[in-house]
Amino acid sequence: MVSRREFIKLSGAAGAALAMSRMRLFRALAATQGPGLSDPAIQPKFAAIVPNALDPGFIYNTKFGKIKVGVGQTVQMTGLVATDGVTPVPTTIWGYGDKGFYTWPGRTFEVKSYEPLEVRWENKLKHRPYLITGKNNTALGFDDYTGRSVVDTSLHWAYSLPGYEKYSIERGGVPIVPHVHGGHSDFQADGNPEFFFSPNYMVRGPQWVGKNYLYDNSQPAGTLWYHDHALGITRLNVYTGMAGFYIVRDDFDTGLPGNPLGLPAFPYEAAFAIQDRMFKDNGELFYPAFPGDPFYNDFIVDEDADLPPDIFSDGGPSGLAEFFGDHMVVNGKIWPKMDVEPRNYRLRFLNGCDSRFLAIQFFEVPAGDTNFFNAIQQLDFTVVGSDQGLASGTTTVDTLLVETGSRYDIVFDFKSVTPGNRVIMKNIGGDEPFGGDIPGPQVFGETDRIMAFDVVLPLDTAVPDATPTGINFGPVVPAPTRLRKVALFEGMDEYGRLQPLLGTAEPATDYAGNPINWPNTPGYVNAGLVGQMEGSIAWHNPTTENPALNSTEEWEIWNATGDGHPVHLHLVHFEVLGRQEIVWDSHTTEDDLVIPNEMYATPAGDGTYLVTQSVVQHNGEIGNGFRIVNKTYGPAVPQLPEYVENARKDMVTALPGQITRIKATFDKPG
Repeated sequence: MVSRREFIKLSGAAGAALAMSRMRLFRALAATQGPGLSDPAIQPKFAAIVPNALDPGFIYNTKFGKIKVGVGQTVQMTGLVATDGVTPVPTTIWGYGDKGFYTWPGRTFEVKSYEPLEVRWENKLKHRPYLITGKNNTALGFDDYTGRSVVDTSLHWAYSLPGYEKYSIERGGVPIVPHVHGGHSDFQADGNPEFFFSPNYMVRGPQWVGKNYLYDNSQPAGTLWYHDHALGITRLNVYTGMAGFYIVRDDFDTGLPGNPLGLPAFPYEAAFAIQDRMFKDNGELFYPAFPGDPFYNDFIVDEDADLPPDIFSDGGPSGLAEFFGDHMVVNGKIWPKMDVEPRNYRLRFLNGCDSRFLAIQFFEVPAGDTNFFNAIQQLDFTVVGSDQGLASGTTTVDTLLVETGSRYDIVFDFKSVTPGNRVIMKNIGGDEPFGGDIPGPQVFGETDRIMAFDVVLPLDTAVPDATPTGINFGPVVPAPTRLRKVALFEGMDEYGRLQPLLGTAEPATDYAGNPINWPNTPGYVNAGLVGQMEGSIAWHNPTTENPALNSTEEWEIWNATGDGHPVHLHLVHFEVLGRQEIVWDSHTTEDDLVIPNEMYATPAGDGTYLVTQSVVQHNGEIGNGFRIVNKTYGPAVPQLPEYVENARKDMVTALPGQITRIKATFDKPG
């Protein structure tokens, strides 16, 4: 295997190459079932009954317009078994809930469009050490902080901010902040990463706004979700279980039988949060962070990253740029199943994985089968909506791409399945960073299966089969008044670790067209960052995207990395306009988009290329990033059938080497 850093050495530049992510082989993936870790091959498939997140008993009571919801610790049975392949083992999680009842996923909010809801969010993790520890540790009880937590305090995170360095999880508590993903409310309720708060609100982030969040729900029906969003620790907090559905209903999509759109209603409507996880063989959640863990070699050792021992004792814990679990989990159950009638079902899916793109398909197999060896047929299904609402029309497909954080709303007809048989939801998205190829490379043996549907229930003839009609609710976004060019980069932090970075593909200006400049301080000046901002930009740098209130903008998202990236905008919905290729300078190479490189000292002048520039880190140290030069547009990319984007979106896949175009109206201050 040739590492990303070895490519950089060969090119003689500190740049990431477009092809590098595609060529990562993740040697560690093939050997994740090491001592102490759960082996997915021995875990039962399609044995546990999946909970329905739209079951009335699983929905918060919000009829009075106010509710308290907390985050707390509990034990949950996920369907995991011990190394004997038989004995069930429990999993300790941190979940959302009310009245001391916490679950993974959290219970579902079901709200009415334009009817406000006030939520008091409470942090009930007082005296709790961090839930996830190293492979050779076990989760610890109250006030026991002796374990090796996976929290990487070298990152820019809640307790690294100026004035917060005195805090730690031991001396301040676990920071959290909820974010309703796709919500259209005022920014005070958006869950900015710096709005965080610790147990009993003892530590409050620099932008903390209060205990109560008012969601005005000023949007049509849609499939939203809520999750933690605390600075620098989001990936871990969500991994512990902090996620759930937030469903908006309106006069069309009522959720009731006989609704105007002919959509199936409960019990023929279900919502599923799909996530990937790793577990210890005792049932505890596992997340790689130390030498010898899966992915550590790929992102640390093979990159020649330099982790100083005074900061990283024994080489960790270290944050890793990407994660792929070897157990598929749906609504808190591993590889579950649902018993269904031979009729139409409305199924909502959330891709709640860390890095995994899903490309879902459905196959009919004989009763009881757990693989595809005897598959009878692949089955089409109908997409009726996505993210923030119903689509401009129905779309029948056999494969659907669901990027991380996205939601899709489909209708599936089980009448086409022989009674007694099983339908398996297949994932062909692969076990590597998504580069646009479907199917993607599969390294794990079990992640090509997500869940199953057994057509074993008798048809209830008293309930008419629902058939969707009048689905015509696509995004309605006015013509834009400004074009903005943003960019995605993969640079390196001060330790040589891969660092995903946002930035601009043009000199930054404010909504009035005035230049936005780098801070005129010695740290930036000495790093060569002077004048107008452009290129790779860190979280703590000045904001470069500040549209005028109520303006509509078109954004070009230039992806100068080797991976497909999910892009999410807060407080708005957007319309996906299309994609086109980036034309690269002929003096760039397949392995290096930076000029100068090993082959050429100067550009040919016939296309786009990258130059390196410094990135000032949160602690004043210097990392490496990039700037895009001589932007050159290629041909439009035809829309592939598995990309269904004709609804109100808040997520979009920006593919490597492409420009993705969206437009949005920014009608909320933020």
